[in-house]
Parts: sequence; C-alpha cells; structure tokens
Amino acid sequence: MTVIVGAAIIADGRVLACERAQPAALAGQWEFPGGKVDPGESETEALIRECVEELEVTVIVGDRVGADIRLTGRDAVLKVFVAEIDGPAKPRAVEHSELRWLGADELDTVPWLPADAPIVDALRPLLSARAAGRR
Repeated sequence: MTVIVGAAIIADGRVLACERAQPAALAGQWEFPGGKVDPGESETEALIRECVEELEVTVIVGDRVGADIRLTGRDAVLKVFVAEIDGPAKPRAVEHSELRWLGADELDTVPWLPADAPIVDALRPLLSARAAGRR
C-alpha cells in the first residue's frame, strides 16, 4: 500500500492551505502539502522533502492529526502530521496556484479535496486552542 503524507503547517493559530494547480480534475481544490513516501524513506523524511519541494521551506514534523484516510480508487492511505516551519523562510507556491493561512473560523472558505476534509475537521479544535493560547 502506498503511503501519502501531508503537513498541517501551523503558525500563529492558522494552518497553511494550498490550492491545487494540477491535474486539471483537481485544480482549484485545496489540500495540505505533501506527497508519496518513497522506498527506504520514513514518513517524516518524506514530509520534510515534500515541503522543501513544494513550498521551499523546511518543517519540523510533530504529532499525527486525524485518522488514516483510505484514498478512493487507489491502494493508498493518507496520513497527516502537524508541522511548523523551521526558521524564517516563508512558504512559496512552487507547485500550487495559491497559498492561504486559515484560522479555525476560515477553514470552510475554500473547497478542500475530499481526502483532506476529515483532517480539516480534526484541526478545528487544535487551531482554536492555539489561537486562544496566543491571546
């Protein structure tokens, strides 16, 4: 089974959302950055590599968020981890059309990919707690 990893990158009580540019069938939908775990690579190593490739930032990978999500029509599972940017670099939309930082009350303002939607729901309380801790 293929393992796909995603990063729920959180900063200042907001999570980074990425708008798909490709393929055409998924363009305009939003996701968490990430990708496939390559042979011989750990999930953490894959997530760090994918964030460098897709966003030009290095991340510190934290705990899992949400449950494993079986991807429809594929022998694959999505696993999403909380992450934070390591250092002063700002994410760039290298492979995506647009990037947005969304707070708990803004998560429904973009159309999420179906696989990412359960993670969005799992993130709400975490983002709310982090935002409250900031005040």
